[in-house]
Amino acid sequence: MDPMHSELKAWIGRTETVADVISATPYVALSATLDRPPVRPPAGTPLPPLWHWLYFLPLPVQSEIGPDGHARRGDFLPPVPLPRRMWAGSQFEFRGVLRVGDSVTRTSTIESVDAKKGRTGPLVFVRVRHEVRRNDETEIALREFHDIVYREAAVPGAKAPPPVPAPAGAAWLREIVPDDVLLFRYSALTFNGHRIHYDRRYVTEVEGYPGLIVHGPLLATLLLDLLHRQNQAAEVARFAFKAIRPTFDVNRFHVCGAPAQDGRTVHLWAQDHDGWLTMDATATFARDT
Repeated sequence: MDPMHSELKAWIGRTETVADVISATPYVALSATLDRPPVRPPAGTPLPPLWHWLYFLPLPVQSEIGPDGHARRGDFLPPVPLPRRMWAGSQFEFRGVLRVGDSVTRTSTIESVDAKKGRTGPLVFVRVRHEVRRNDETEIALREFHDIVYREAAVPGAKAPPPVPAPAGAAWLREIVPDDVLLFRYSALTFNGHRIHYDRRYVTEVEGYPGLIVHGPLLATLLLDLLHRQNQAAEVARFAFKAIRPTFDVNRFHVCGAPAQDGRTVHLWAQDHDGWLTMDATATFARDT
């Protein structure tokens, strides 16, 4: 084990706990951002799956912000020395219902830190476990595993990984226009300062991407929003998504879905304008639909 990896492993087991209240205004704001009626929800309204990302926001003071717009590393997250950071995927267990007006706490734990050698250079994968409880209850209402990948800066002329074709035969399909305003609004709602989502000069000149990057959590939220547009009564018990390749704001993209024959699962995915798969996901219902 190299010295860097050994030092990063020391972060495994580190925890932090954050308290918040499920207030109505973020709910209304995300509704408007998703082109839903911006109706203010009364206390007791269930929070849709993944909308917990509107709460427990990261609040580093301005002097602690790093060059990429994130909080400087080495506090809760390990100080990985690789410059590019991406949301690789997440897995969720929805065990209880979070409601508007609830007082909630989230306990986060560094589950693992793994260094690997990828095709394009060194990679570091960090997995964080989040557990959300409501109103001082001991039972977990939501458990999330968050996978983060760190990688080296872009190398001019380096070949991109080969794309994967999106599945054929979508039962549901919705076109999304990822303009600057949509990305700004979601960044603002989640207090996400990562410059790859709003700073075009930074993302193209420093990180070497062709355009602004659509947030992984926004894509995942759009996938479950597509599901609930088709089946408003669907009660999701588990959900998992994996980011396959970045989605950029330079072209429209689609969120797609197809229910499985078992009546308990739905395959959801996002595809770019060329038909390449950008996110792959599965939702599992609490009961047959």
